[in-house]
Amino acid sequence: SSSSSAFSTPRILILLTLMPLGLAAFAFVLQWRGEVTDPTRLGVDRSRFPGFPGSSPIGSTSGVDCGGQQRGLSAFIHHPGWKYAIPENGKPKICVTTSTAGGLEQILPWLYYHRVIGVTNFLLFVEGKAATQNVTAVLESIPGVRVVYRTKELEEQQARSRIWNETWLSSFFFRPCNYELFVRQSLNMEMAIVMAREAEMDWIIHLDTDELLYPAGSPEYSLRKLLGDVAPEVDMVIFPNYESAIERDDVVDPFSEVTMFKKNYDHVTKETYFGLYREATRGNPNYFLTYGNGKAAARIQDHLRPNGAHRWHNYLKAPKELKFEEAAVLHYTYSKFSDLTSRRDRCGCKPTKDDVKRCFMLEFDRAAFIIASTATREEMLRWYREHVVWTDRELNLKLLRKGLLTRIYAPQLIVQGLRQSGVLNNALAAGQEQLERLKTRDKFLSAVSTRNSSSSELGSKDSKDDHRLASSSRRLMDLSSLSSSAMVVEDDPFAAVPPLPPP
Repeated sequence: SSSSSAFSTPRILILLTLMPLGLAAFAFVLQWRGEVTDPTRLGVDRSRFPGFPGSSPIGSTSGVDCGGQQRGLSAFIHHPGWKYAIPENGKPKICVTTSTAGGLEQILPWLYYHRVIGVTNFLLFVEGKAATQNVTAVLESIPGVRVVYRTKELEEQQARSRIWNETWLSSFFFRPCNYELFVRQSLNMEMAIVMAREAEMDWIIHLDTDELLYPAGSPEYSLRKLLGDVAPEVDMVIFPNYESAIERDDVVDPFSEVTMFKKNYDHVTKETYFGLYREATRGNPNYFLTYGNGKAAARIQDHLRPNGAHRWHNYLKAPKELKFEEAAVLHYTYSKFSDLTSRRDRCGCKPTKDDVKRCFMLEFDRAAFIIASTATREEMLRWYREHVVWTDRELNLKLLRKGLLTRIYAPQLIVQGLRQSGVLNNALAAGQEQLERLKTRDKFLSAVSTRNSSSSELGSKDSKDDHRLASSSRRLMDLSSLSSSAMVVEDDPFAAVPPLPPP
């Protein structure tokens, strides 16, 4: 009896051990979906961006519960040492162009975010702070980036544009502030078309550096996939804009800190939009603080032209348009308190109701300019909290439930990932190295020129080479095909599309 008991004890222990293991295996089989999505286990090629062939998808960001909590969003994983490069054979090739006077703190996150989602090339028309040597040295060290300076040569070339002899933009000519900027953006877009075509781009998009494209509807969060699936006969696609709804008055880095947005009229039902219009505007002139007509991407083709900063057109036909049902452009407008004073400082208009109409197209911009020009800082902050900051949590939750507000986390995760992975710091370091090399070479050339005046011709040649190395994008391409038609007047029935408010 004792020997039988001794024999059965190990068998019982083995059985007790195997039963939990069997149950665990059975539970695993029940939950198995046939795939593993952790890229760190699968040896994913880390030289690729998410959204490109062979990369791991990023989950949808559209789902939020009533409290605005995130659902179903996979973390955007960055690894130190990733090579942020676009595959040369990738299609379609996408170019983003912008006109900016901002600093690196705004341009770099904006640029690399769009590179992550699939933008191939960037055409940056710079002036002000963006045109300083410290900024351009960094930008010009980034592959796929072309910096275009606002030089005398550029202004002379744009003065010969056929746009000045046409009617579609004429109502904006020779007016200050926002109107002047709108015309300048259109002229820059005209030149960008030619540059993008020379670089063999397939699509071109004009964005400001406070706007991020949101390629919802693409399972890989890929702008390339989104535009690659557009039917060949479509000439232009519209991204309806969502507007940032900040919840604090001390936002420093909007791309990393803002996750709540007001949805566009095109992406909500009419009943919801008009039924909650008064609550959504919160006493402001319109549903959105600024524009509400979105931004467009155009297929590069013959006779393409800008149609204001928000649309494109064609000299020979009315382009066929498509409006995205899910994708959008996220507009981080007035997301920092300092935006009030920075806009004021860029415009010399008088802070009166009559004079601001000469300078600003939209009513909120006019009101903000007057407040920033006449109020104390405390009064400005109080006005900013009342008109811009969403501090009423109950109202926020109500509009989130109804669908007028939404939570979008993907840009925040991507930008934070870029910072944590060291990508932005690496770009700054590369630009600093190039700047130091250029300064050293400038000193050497200056010394040679001083010691030996007879070698001025050689010094001139070296100086030209140095100029090309420091800012190759200063060399503007020949736009004779555009300027030769300067005397031809085109009476286009489609007027330029200004930044319009929604209905």
